[in-house]
Amino acid sequence: MAPRWLASLTAAPFTFSVALGAVPPAFALVPYAYVPQSTELEAAGLGIAQAASRLLRLGQAEDAARLAALTVQLLPADPRGWVLLAEAQLRSNQSKKASASLARAKQLDPRNAGIWFAEGSLALRDGQPQQAVGLLEQGLRLDGRNAGAHFDLGNAQLLLDNPQGALQAFERASGLRKGFWEAINNQGLVLYELGRRGEAIDRWRQALQINAKAAEPMLALAVALAATPPGQSEARQLASEALAIEPNYVLDAYQKEQLWGPRLRASAKTLLSHPDLKAAVDRANANASGSMETEEEPST
Repeated sequence: MAPRWLASLTAAPFTFSVALGAVPPAFALVPYAYVPQSTELEAAGLGIAQAASRLLRLGQAEDAARLAALTVQLLPADPRGWVLLAEAQLRSNQSKKASASLARAKQLDPRNAGIWFAEGSLALRDGQPQQAVGLLEQGLRLDGRNAGAHFDLGNAQLLLDNPQGALQAFERASGLRKGFWEAINNQGLVLYELGRRGEAIDRWRQALQINAKAAEPMLALAVALAATPPGQSEARQLASEALAIEPNYVLDAYQKEQLWGPRLRASAKTLLSHPDLKAAVDRANANASGSMETEEEPST
């Protein structure tokens, strides 16, 4: 909730009068209306924006969006406020409003690469990978060293069935940001689908060296290792641990949502059907947020 004093910034100008003794009605004082100076409005707007940013960091997106909306009322020509509002709206599942806020920000500052990146991420989230590619590439022409934008571009290329373009984007992302295990993991996803199993294993091991408790590369590595007898024992151990960390990976639909290709998902199904993993798989099914009934597709 906004501090009580903030309410005065959006309400009609407040009034007050001062009575100096008994003043005849004909000489009643005209109420004095205080109009804040532009510098005061700017300072208030920036202060509110900082409060909104803090709320976002705390995960209170809806409250942040309300404060950010007040910021753009006070500073309508500042694109930073609109970007902040869009981020808060996006995190509170207000995609259409976020899109409108980003469009306004871009009108104010069309050469701000971050705005193009944010629009691209929003398009990707809304299931429009082709549009996302155009927006992200335009942003990268303005700032080609943004690792997150390259990562999003790789995801968009995967959705468009362009594995080589995706691999190139993920490699650029990990080259620009040290420790970007998610980009390294996704390189493994692409390489496995391309039949380059050994290289995929190397990538997933690299990702786990950075984040030893990352469930996705752990299970993907298990799937790849299970293809040959020497790796099957390690594979079952890794798979059990991965499912304990993130049970949703037992679900084919969740794997697909995480951009696992058909080859990796088919191999995962084979591994998870192993009798030694039955207990781990049953626990994961019980704890997964989805339902196995929704996973099964009607036979054809």
